[in-house]
Amino acid sequence: MKVRNSLRSAKQRDKNCRLVRRRGRVYVINKKNPRMKARQG
Repeated sequence: MKVRNSLRSAKQRDKNCRLVRRRGRVYVINKKNPRMKARQG
């Protein structure tokens, strides 16, 4: 999982990426390709 200061580039890598907010952090998750994970905050 990558920690980034901007999740826009992480979200645009794949069309199945979703932005999710959990416990005050923003995550990019992808069910089809689980390697496309990123976190912000």
